[in-house]
Amino acid sequence: QDPELRKNFEGKPEHVVNFMTFIAMEYREIMAELGFRTINEMVGRVECLDTNEATEHWKAQGVDLTSIFHKPDVGDHVGSYKQLAQDHGLKDALDNTHLLTLCKPAIERGEKVRVELPIVNVNRVVGTITGSEISRKYGAKGLPEDTIELKFTGSAGQSFGAFTPPGMTFRLEGDANDYVGKGLSGAKIIIYPTRGARFKAEEAIIIGNVALYGATSGEAFFNGIAGERFCVRNSGASAVVEGVGDHGCEYMTGGQVIVLGETGRNFAAGMSGGVAYVYDIDGQFGKRLNHEMVNLYRLIESSDEDIALVKSTIEQHVAYTDSPRGKSLLENWNEELPKFYKVLPSDYERMLGAFKKVEALGLTGDEAAMAAFEEGLITKG
Repeated sequence: QDPELRKNFEGKPEHVVNFMTFIAMEYREIMAELGFRTINEMVGRVECLDTNEATEHWKAQGVDLTSIFHKPDVGDHVGSYKQLAQDHGLKDALDNTHLLTLCKPAIERGEKVRVELPIVNVNRVVGTITGSEISRKYGAKGLPEDTIELKFTGSAGQSFGAFTPPGMTFRLEGDANDYVGKGLSGAKIIIYPTRGARFKAEEAIIIGNVALYGATSGEAFFNGIAGERFCVRNSGASAVVEGVGDHGCEYMTGGQVIVLGETGRNFAAGMSGGVAYVYDIDGQFGKRLNHEMVNLYRLIESSDEDIALVKSTIEQHVAYTDSPRGKSLLENWNEELPKFYKVLPSDYERMLGAFKKVEALGLTGDEAAMAAFEEGLITKG
């Protein structure tokens, strides 16, 4: 709807309406020829399909469509189109049964709230509806940090904490399914094993696949291993995890990821922004990394700021999750530091270098644009 963009198009909305009207008229003509008055009457009427033209084409010769066009012999009591409204079970969602009511003081008046509840894997998108109410009232800025503290015990269903805004903190003692923190938008998610668990957290999977998919901001601390495609398309969230499956940080465009353990294959494929720090526990990380778009550096050879950032973030991770591996790394920091690597996208690194150059020279406006052009970061026009 931008007037500057609209002026580049000669068409008008009325033209689209007219075009769709013509399509509807032709559609009704075809339906009349077939003897149908409504689209619902047409659903499942495979005997009215003429497949000769498709299957006689040389590209489709030999294709057998019998199974696709088979119509089961069922009675009239079985509908062939949507006749009953689908019940998505939202009325039974944990947000609607508990969280919205318990978090009402925070949503309405910004008061601090702390809630403790059990959770099971049928409880999906926990926190999302509550988070939407916060965003609806306070916008993208959300609430002050830790205004709403939610402590859960058990196994969370899919999309735990998805799309949740600033001001919400999720603590889960247990584990979670896929899509933890999908679209995370400023909230904080902390997951650690059940207290007294007999397994080693750093050797056990604690969350499923595709965690923090498309996250834009916020923090996450996972005392355990994540599944595949961790932080895919992350553009701004910060995360600590103790191992990931295949394709970690795939297509990542921003944010920060620290992996305190083994990664699967194809790490950083398509990664164009952000930064990842990996503790190379077995000396094989370089073989699992997709080198196509990123550069690999030893953390010990990086800046003091990088080293301090990683260490302080691990300290946060230990404070939130009581991670044994995190504690061990901090206690033996000087010995373990050489095993850390920094993964930085090459184009992103070049852009950061250009920004530093422009800043050091004090360039602004046209001068800054010219410097960016000379670095190949922008093109004419």
